[in-house]
Amino acid sequence: MAMSDQLTKLAARAKQLEDRAEAAKTKQKSELEQDVKAARDSAEAQADSLRKHAEERKGKISTWWDQLQRDWNAQMKSIRKAFDKDRTEHDVKKAQRAAESADEDAEFAIEYASAALEEAEYAVLDAELAHKEADELANAPATT
Repeated sequence: MAMSDQLTKLAARAKQLEDRAEAAKTKQKSELEQDVKAARDSAEAQADSLRKHAEERKGKISTWWDQLQRDWNAQMKSIRKAFDKDRTEHDVKKAQRAAESADEDAEFAIEYASAALEEAEYAVLDAELAHKEADELANAPATT
């Protein structure tokens, strides 16, 4: 898929997330529980897909990106485990702290995604520059 198509898909996904987050405010708890499970399953499937994609491209992508993906997956697994533990607490104060923590985590996840977009912009522009430089070298007169 072309990078421009990937970026268009990403923008559409961000809008979809914005709409779902707004709609979540009016949903019943049972509906939200189903949405959370579906979103979690989707995130895990996406992580698996990305892991497989990285494995297929091993040697073509930098080891930095490969390690980042591994670290990301491990961290998300840890966070989800902590979320699950917090939700099993039935104390009101603990539940309120868990909700506040979930808010902070969601805010940070959005900030992280924004930083990832900045990195994606850099990577896309850097790739285009690398192509231009390669084209210049290919078209440069040969020197002896």
